[in-house]
Amino acid sequence: MVKQVGLLSAGCQPWNHDVCDSSHDRFAYCATLAIYVYQLDRQFNEFKLVSIMSEHKKTITAFSWNPRNPDIFVSSSADHKLIVWNISEQKVVSLLSNTKEAPCSVGWCPYDTDIISFISSRGPMYSWNYKLDNGVTVVKEAQSFNSDVCQLRWHPKSLGKVVFGHVDGSISVCNIGSKSRKHVFRPDDLEDSEEVDPVTSLEWDPLSAEYLLMANLHYGVRLVDTQSLVVIMMFQLPSAAAHIQTLSWVSGAPGMFLTGDSHHGTLRIWNVSKSTPIENVRLKKTGFHALQVVYNPSTETKEENSSSREKFISSTSQAMAPSKTTQSNFALPPARLVCTFKDGGVGLYDLGRRRWNFLRDQGHMETIFDCKFKPDDPDMLATASFDGTIKVWDINTMKAVFSSIGNEGVIYHISWAPGNLDCIAACTSKNGVFIWNIRKGKVIKRFNEHGKNSVYSVSWSQKDSKRIMSCGADGYCIVRQVDGQVVQKYRHPGAVFGGDWSPNNKDILATGCEDKCVRVYYLATSSDQPLRVFTGHTAKVFHVRWSPLREGILCSGSDDGTIRVWDYTQEQCISVLCGHTDPIRGLLWNTEVPYMLISGSWDYSIRIWDTRDGACIDTVLDHGADVYGLTCHPERPFLLASCSRDSTVRLWSLTSLIQPIEIHILAGKPISDVVGVSDSAMSLGTSPMLSGRESKELRQRLENMPGNAIANQIKFFSKFFAQPTGTNNLWELVSVVMGATNTLLSPEYKTGIMHSKHLTMYKASDAQELEMVKMSRHGSGIGAPSKEESLREAAAVHIKLGNIQRYCELMVEVGEWHKALIAAPGVSMAYWKSLAGRYAQSLMSEEKDDAIPLLVATSNSEALVDYLSSQGQMIDALLTAQAACEGFYPQHVGTSSAPSSAVNGCDSPSEDQLSLVRHATTQLAKWYYNNGLPILAACCHMAVDDCQSAMSKLIQGNELELAVGVGTVLHSTPQHLSVATELLSRRCEALGKWDLGVELLKTLPDSDLLLAKLCARCAASMDEINLLHKAAGFPTMDGCLREAEKLKTKIDFFNCVKYYLMSTTPEAGLDVGLGHIRSCMRKADWTASDVFDLLQLLGCMKTEKLQQQKCEKKRLELLVYSAYIGGLVAIRRKYTPIVSALFSHAIDLMSKERLDLPFTEADLTSALQTWKDAQCGTGQTDLRDVNAQGAYELLMRRVGSEMYVIESGPDCVASSQLPSHSDVHISCLTGQRVQGLAFFLEDGQSALSVNEALMWAKVNPFSPLGSGMRINPF
Repeated sequence: MVKQVGLLSAGCQPWNHDVCDSSHDRFAYCATLAIYVYQLDRQFNEFKLVSIMSEHKKTITAFSWNPRNPDIFVSSSADHKLIVWNISEQKVVSLLSNTKEAPCSVGWCPYDTDIISFISSRGPMYSWNYKLDNGVTVVKEAQSFNSDVCQLRWHPKSLGKVVFGHVDGSISVCNIGSKSRKHVFRPDDLEDSEEVDPVTSLEWDPLSAEYLLMANLHYGVRLVDTQSLVVIMMFQLPSAAAHIQTLSWVSGAPGMFLTGDSHHGTLRIWNVSKSTPIENVRLKKTGFHALQVVYNPSTETKEENSSSREKFISSTSQAMAPSKTTQSNFALPPARLVCTFKDGGVGLYDLGRRRWNFLRDQGHMETIFDCKFKPDDPDMLATASFDGTIKVWDINTMKAVFSSIGNEGVIYHISWAPGNLDCIAACTSKNGVFIWNIRKGKVIKRFNEHGKNSVYSVSWSQKDSKRIMSCGADGYCIVRQVDGQVVQKYRHPGAVFGGDWSPNNKDILATGCEDKCVRVYYLATSSDQPLRVFTGHTAKVFHVRWSPLREGILCSGSDDGTIRVWDYTQEQCISVLCGHTDPIRGLLWNTEVPYMLISGSWDYSIRIWDTRDGACIDTVLDHGADVYGLTCHPERPFLLASCSRDSTVRLWSLTSLIQPIEIHILAGKPISDVVGVSDSAMSLGTSPMLSGRESKELRQRLENMPGNAIANQIKFFSKFFAQPTGTNNLWELVSVVMGATNTLLSPEYKTGIMHSKHLTMYKASDAQELEMVKMSRHGSGIGAPSKEESLREAAAVHIKLGNIQRYCELMVEVGEWHKALIAAPGVSMAYWKSLAGRYAQSLMSEEKDDAIPLLVATSNSEALVDYLSSQGQMIDALLTAQAACEGFYPQHVGTSSAPSSAVNGCDSPSEDQLSLVRHATTQLAKWYYNNGLPILAACCHMAVDDCQSAMSKLIQGNELELAVGVGTVLHSTPQHLSVATELLSRRCEALGKWDLGVELLKTLPDSDLLLAKLCARCAASMDEINLLHKAAGFPTMDGCLREAEKLKTKIDFFNCVKYYLMSTTPEAGLDVGLGHIRSCMRKADWTASDVFDLLQLLGCMKTEKLQQQKCEKKRLELLVYSAYIGGLVAIRRKYTPIVSALFSHAIDLMSKERLDLPFTEADLTSALQTWKDAQCGTGQTDLRDVNAQGAYELLMRRVGSEMYVIESGPDCVASSQLPSHSDVHISCLTGQRVQGLAFFLEDGQSALSVNEALMWAKVNPFSPLGSGMRINPF
């Protein structure tokens, strides 16, 4: 199953006004065709992308959140639709399919939040109750405007009042039920003129029924009284060149608002009492498009502590500091701003702390037509878009590192120059073909042979760097030299859409044409006629692609929805691939598996094909619109990138389609078994085999490499199959743990997660580099009140009298802590430390990073780590803990006696300091893990030599191949390696590779039980099973039956059951096992551990035997035990998401038939309720209720303990948090939507998340559907 491993979100569109909004702990912005929803993760105090809402087929024009229901918002689009969404359920709840025109603005009526208002052009405004099927009504007070409307805003408190902003610069104020005031407050310089100065933003004053903030693009910002039609304040911009694009009030700061400039990314902070900005903050070079103040969690949790001043003030009494600093050190309010920019950039800015929480500096705002990996630096991915730009992204960080200027029209296609030329050839809709040098940041060459016609395809020859081919609407395929000299022009009977160079012959190329034909040309001749013309498509051919591994083979994709594979040497079509329902756009051959072909279509899907028999191996539906570009990573050929009209780039792992290859490596098979020639790989029925250039070079490198051959093989192939994030980092940390010297580490090592012994060394080096650049920032402030002046005068007297402590306390009271700290050592160092600690606490309460140096100076490293962790700065917290551990923080303030070798009085780290480092590392690992990045979480643990926790994270993230590889190389985590190997063998079973599973398990030193379970589960003929038994070291099935009978007489229940299950009569083992379980559970003091291992063994019984009619009652009994005991083990392992589902499943099964069980439905119901009660509040049941406490203690006794080496906590598969555009699936366990990839059960319809499926399978081998079939999501 293809897995999504990366997502490059679209940028925010800059064309429409209402494309950014927020509601409580969510915010969202609109790309062209989708709405991106972010939600606050309270655990780490950060916003995460949780949903991509995609239903519109044309540009979204506006959206608005329901003011009373944060789960509901409405969006409008150019396809004349209004869609009401439920975010938590991620589904459409209502649709208005014909609004006559495209709404330019929408809003919720404050007097009835089921009613949505929308307006187009000059009106009228319509009202629509989305819960009633009674159509729309016209609002008669809001119609017949003289200028197009660009925005509407309902007053949140003055019911029935709505304002409209117009393109001509005026506003109209309408009161439902009374007379409207239309086209007022038009800029003075436009009176009696036909010129326009559109209203760019409108916001009602939240503290007034009449005041309104309005901004015109050129005229500026005004605060107006909509009742008296008077301008209250005209705000002055610093220059005539400054123009306001957007504004927003700051909640929690009365009278304060923010504006964003249209030409430059300058954020201006204003107060309505002052006509000039309080402060100007330059956030970006490009102009703002929209900004929105969002919910700030810190303001909700803070409580204002007030205490009365001491009645009698002495010279040593402590002063109360003001809650906000003033005048010389003006404090911005603690607000977060969603900022969107005209280049598509989106960011979340923390105003109070003056820094970005996150910033996607750039983003495509329109259809991305093509994407290509850079040949010589394959972690660089170039994208080309309808928005006229090319951007180059680092796939490790998902950040843009280069971007073209734009203004090229539509860019349809791109092609990298071969080698390290750092150039991209691109073709456009109106500007022909050009070459862009990414390092120089400019276009260095243009080609205009196609005239003003669109050019659809460009291809830079990878075998001759001087040749570039282009295909266009003028019907020509043109081959030219880089210097502009035309080599050949091939005339076609219609537009030419696609062209590709042969990878084997630099003079052969192929084209796809509007006339439905594929043509092959030979450039070495002077003839302009094709060597071959292939016919068969019934619509235009859009793309052609030569196979990189099979000479003479090419494919073509057509608007007829089919892909045809052609053999140039035999002059015939050898395969037709059918499955897409719309035109084909993306085509790509895999560079390692010769029969694997990938396609993308207007039907929103990506399909992976086996061209040997024409079968579709897998279908991916995560894109929300047409799929255009496809490209594979040159060094990791099973990492696929795709781009789409939904403006996203997605990364995919194809390794699941060729999994036996990597498992062969881990099982110690020779490399010749997996790397061969294309002809061998093309045979049907054979295991997948690699035959590309990269695998052959890797094989040659390994054969010539000294050292442990198996370890080298595992490590290098792990990187070959790896995802983009974390794998290389992990292997370098493994090398460090095993004693590798610093000289063997790559330059990229210091940009990732470093080992703790390197952390301060590398960071100190970075700091020295940074010190070469001096930077300063200055801000303006607000005038101080008279009380502060009086206190300053008193302080001046005190300091002249030598009363230093009183001076310090008065400086604290007026908020000038720094002056107080400067003088405090004159009292004592103990007083200075106390004062510095108080200041640090004050700064931390305001979430200001200025507290950091104070915490360091006062030796409070524990508080510093906690503070950084609470702010989501996990990496900084780890750095801080390690620095304290290594003695870089002072141990005793004011003490000068220390050994000469010590740093700030510390010679070696204490246990507390080492513990602090481990704590900070654990916090960072937890952050990565919860964000769907288990490999990086493992890196964190490996950085402090915690190999066991690192292995746990890999196993919990289902990175089983990597876990087995790392465990094999390390030799220090045998139990974790055993668990990972067992689970990976289950993957072999799912692939039908039972013999490979046996080979894998035999790499473990004590694998008898694991091999027996695999053999017991094997679904094959008796002869095949006997061969498997032989490979595993067991007797034949008949021999196992005889062995079971012997063990039965010896009362060896467990081994008796084991051999019965491998025999011809496994149902006999079921009888023995169930009898033993009944007897165990009838004891008063039984625990889950008493029967869990036996239940796991019984779960290996062959499915066809278990589902026989004669086993029906025993099967039901086994399923009940498995669900109940699985629920208890899930409590023990903290698999919280599935506990309720397991208990409920057991109860449902018991209700189907009367069974002789050692417990009742009421027992299970009571246990489930006890567990639920314990999850509330503190996680403990009410101690005051004796019965409840007794029930809880009984439940915990039943849960018991186990020697399970994997850390407790829910599983979290890599990238399981990535949202999808595809159909929403509801988990059959929890009833909640499945985020990311869904796992389907045996009926093909019931789904659950992959995380839920993994946890379920680890405690209960049977499907939640109660069919008796096993669940295998590994």
